[in-house]
Amino acid sequence: MILVCGEALIDLFVQGPSDGATLPAVAAAGGSPFNLAVGLARLGMPSGFLGGLSRDGFGDFLAARLAAEGVDTGFVRRSGRPTPLVVVSPGAEGHPHYTFHAEGCADRDLTAADLPSALGPGTEALAIGSYVLAVEPVSSALLTLAEREGPRRVVSLDPNLRPMLVGGIDRWRARFDRFLRTAAIVKLSEEDLHAAYGMGADPAEHAARWQAAGVGLVVLTRGAAGATAFHACGRFDEPGRAVPVVDTVGAGDTFHAALLARLRHHGRLTREGVATIDSGTLRDVLRYAAVAASITCTRRGADLPRAAEVAAALG
Repeated sequence: MILVCGEALIDLFVQGPSDGATLPAVAAAGGSPFNLAVGLARLGMPSGFLGGLSRDGFGDFLAARLAAEGVDTGFVRRSGRPTPLVVVSPGAEGHPHYTFHAEGCADRDLTAADLPSALGPGTEALAIGSYVLAVEPVSSALLTLAEREGPRRVVSLDPNLRPMLVGGIDRWRARFDRFLRTAAIVKLSEEDLHAAYGMGADPAEHAARWQAAGVGLVVLTRGAAGATAFHACGRFDEPGRAVPVVDTVGAGDTFHAALLARLRHHGRLTREGVATIDSGTLRDVLRYAAVAASITCTRRGADLPRAAEVAAALG
């Protein structure tokens, strides 16, 4: 099983202009780690979710969605705090605009005392993100888990950085550096890199620094331009796919899910397996992840593809 750790929330999608009295919107399950757990299950990978879910109606909805998708909810902590809410409104060129309402919500209501005392041998990997990497007390709880489990299994990080939620960026960098020392994989977007380290940040330079800290594989997603992987066996550029884009919500989560799923398919979802992957296998993993992400871009919201859909697109 791949245990996904982080937040689950409600995405409130603004559907059109106001009529003067109301604003059309649709509520949907969301949150990068939530999407990742669902995406893994849809790709045929056993997955679980570790995070705080409210006992309110939205929390019940999120828990039911996880269960319906086949995600193990045995690690969920139910909380009396409200469910976080993200308003998603249309932006330029299909890129969404996000407004967060997350202070004091259930996603943060997880402490080290709430962690499982041990993870069985069936837990092959931990996938940790996104803004909960840097908000307390959940950040310290997940860092405790990553430091405890990192030496024996894969830890994959997706910062999915939201500067308005994590406080000062210097503090975020310091906390991210501690998580990095536990990680075998880092997957991040160009937007994450620029938000964290400035528009002039050189991805190769940062990848080299993270690899020196022990990360085996760094993958930078670049939207329509594709993705770039940095590994001991070389640098690899995977082109994007030309598809009719409806929006890009969930595309990065799809890429991360497909990356982990394909590594597991190849028997490479171990720390040694990631570190010693060969160039041909890595190219296959990147291609699979890029194709999966392109499917999500053709659909409204975070509607991640199933294994058969990715197989058909690759065929």
